[in-house]
Amino acid sequence: MIERLDYVTINSAAIASMAQAKTHVALLDARLKAVVELRVSQINGCAYCVDLHTREARAAGEGQQRLDCLTVWRECGFFDAREMAALDWAEAVTRVADQGAPEELFAALKLHFSDAEIVDLTLAIAQMNAWNRLAISFGHVPDAEG
Repeated sequence: MIERLDYVTINSAAIASMAQAKTHVALLDARLKAVVELRVSQINGCAYCVDLHTREARAAGEGQQRLDCLTVWRECGFFDAREMAALDWAEAVTRVADQGAPEELFAALKLHFSDAEIVDLTLAIAQMNAWNRLAISFGHVPDAEG
């Protein structure tokens, strides 16, 4: 895909404001946050963000096998209850138009996360969805290596 518009340059102030908001979502472990952002990006089909968040997850200590199996996280047994609650919530919020935000998923979050962590998690998911929509809409893809 050819990049349609350089949205970062065209409205750098808005992009900088969006990026700045990320600094206020600080309660989540970097590894979990990267895994959640990667899962959201997989669902949305954002090549740029899948590449970026896979790299971030590895840098935060995530293992390759878990990254390889993230698309089938329910089937593999590699994720603990806290991570599964976050991934379930990420999928529900990403697909909110289809299924809403089910009460049972929110209740599962409450078992593993504080109220402030739930807000930060949901903000991270919402922001990731926004970044995905920008990158996909404007044809932003990762550069190929070697």
